[in-house]
Amino acid sequence: MKTWLIDSDTFMKEDTLRRLGAILRNGGLVVFPTETVYGIGGNALDMTAARRIYEVKGRPSDNPLIVHVADPDDAIRYVRELSEDAKLLMRAYWPGPLTLILPKNDVVPLATTAGLSTIAIRCPRHEGARALIRAAGIPIAAPSANKSGRPSATRFDHVKEDMEGFVDAIVDGGASEIGLESTVLDLTSPIPTVLRPGAVTKSMLEATLHKAVAMGRLGSENEAPKSPGMKYVHYAPMGEVTVYYGSIEAVAKHVNAIVEEDGSHRHAVICAGEDVARFRAETVLGIGRIDDPDAIGKELFSALRDMDRLKIERIHIPAFPEAELGAAIMNRLLKAAGYRTVNLDEKNTKKT
Repeated sequence: MKTWLIDSDTFMKEDTLRRLGAILRNGGLVVFPTETVYGIGGNALDMTAARRIYEVKGRPSDNPLIVHVADPDDAIRYVRELSEDAKLLMRAYWPGPLTLILPKNDVVPLATTAGLSTIAIRCPRHEGARALIRAAGIPIAAPSANKSGRPSATRFDHVKEDMEGFVDAIVDGGASEIGLESTVLDLTSPIPTVLRPGAVTKSMLEATLHKAVAMGRLGSENEAPKSPGMKYVHYAPMGEVTVYYGSIEAVAKHVNAIVEEDGSHRHAVICAGEDVARFRAETVLGIGRIDDPDAIGKELFSALRDMDRLKIERIHIPAFPEAELGAAIMNRLLKAAGYRTVNLDEKNTKKT
């Protein structure tokens, strides 16, 4: 199909938004920017549009879609009830990179929520995204705009590569501000539970709610996930990714030995910028200083996509600190690696 490509200057014009809104109301799909990553959007109230999103992404049908609304007050139209916790969090973090799992009402079809009685819903901070939702006059279901399993899309060239010819329109919104998907918090469990870490951190949530927040676990093969990112392979480039724990000196020594001994594969390292000179792989990408997790998070998916562009077969990544935003960074990295890790502190290799 022919995809309408829209530059950033044209996107916010009234006529463009009107046309895009009509595409969405009529069951079409539009790739658009948010502050987290790009999303592939369709009418969240139209089960045919929801099914088309799954088809275009190659997404498993039991992996729920996140519903986006233009304004916080709009959420009450699609949920059965708003708890006091939900109201507190909406006031604190909406618009913003926080998705809440809440009991849905019957307006939202099961095709959007993967058959669940709960809805994953958020109000994005990106003004263009909110303008698009208002122009459509409907909530927009929008998972990340990449083929299922690939690194999420944070730039126009990423979505163009994955989605041109499969969707009705793609909007160029430049580089994503955050670069990691939203935090997902389940408010339907006895204890508020983070199902996917993101820019709104566990400590921030606990400070707002004045109570403990749990960290969720990945879903099993027989368990329906309440949130994207809980069950299936995500964020993976074509090459084999390994994450290394230990001092940077030990990691560099170990990885350099592998690179020197293995001449049959193309190797690359993704690391903090100050550590680039330690490694002797064919390609070494620095993605921000170790004390600047915002920069690392913003560049992470782009670096993983660069691995495919460069046809890298073995990708080595020293673990980043896991405090605050680092938890989200490591969550994405471990999933990209299929949990293939090497612990050099304990001198043992493990795969889980």
